[in-house]
Amino acid sequence: MVQIGNFKIGEGNPVFVIAEIGINHNGSLDIAKRLIDAAVEAGCQAVKFQKRTVDVVYTPEELGKPRENPFGPTNGDLKRGLEFGRGEYDEIDRYCKEKNILWFASPWDEESVDFLEQYNPPCYKIASASLTDDGLLQRIRSKGRPIVISTGMSTMDEIKHAVEILGTGNLVLMHTVSTYPAENSELNLSCIDTLKEHFPGVSIGYSGHERGVVLSVCAVAHGVCIVERHITLDRTMWGSDQPASVEPPGLTHLVRDIRMYEDARGDGVKRVLDTEIPIKKKLRRK
Repeated sequence: MVQIGNFKIGEGNPVFVIAEIGINHNGSLDIAKRLIDAAVEAGCQAVKFQKRTVDVVYTPEELGKPRENPFGPTNGDLKRGLEFGRGEYDEIDRYCKEKNILWFASPWDEESVDFLEQYNPPCYKIASASLTDDGLLQRIRSKGRPIVISTGMSTMDEIKHAVEILGTGNLVLMHTVSTYPAENSELNLSCIDTLKEHFPGVSIGYSGHERGVVLSVCAVAHGVCIVERHITLDRTMWGSDQPASVEPPGLTHLVRDIRMYEDARGDGVKRVLDTEIPIKKKLRRK
């Protein structure tokens, strides 16, 4: 069974809820802290960020492309403007400890793995975009920590190859559809069951990019052990991930509804409840 921090992950345990801040902080540590506060208030177990070594992940040609953004006229201005460094992550680490919530990140390159390792992360998250990056997967596995990997835009063969590299002993596979926002008809929640069949003994989670929270709760009904959703202060804020994100009230509803479902799920054994007996005596004629 996988354990992230003090939380056991898998069947028989409460769903582990991750509030993905990602790059929705828009380069602002203040916004990042407000999003951490929202995750704490909602009852999430962790927040997640993204870490890139910009000049490694992107080519000079990609960085030089024109792209008007709040940080300047090029794509490079945007990528560098959104990237937190040592000072910001030191403060995030301190603040999350103060608020008693776990934090970790998706590293997009090997250098970022080594950077994050200094914070003793409770796990590593691998983005769907990185599922086929064998070198990155090997570097992450070498750290010996729990691994959560999203499977968006991936074939079953690609997923199997990634699992061969990562091993199954400390792994959670996340069913994911990599469209932002995803249409309901694209979600294919039945694929959660498919992943269970193909990878017995591996815990399955769900990373959702749809509008609203109802279908993420439906994923819990399919038996996922982790739910991850992008969060934002306001979906109309600048940024490519904002429209597929959940605002603080929605995040609170998501966690509440997951816990309601867990309370109602039961054990599947049909029995007459003590509270039913008086009604039974009153209504049964034979």
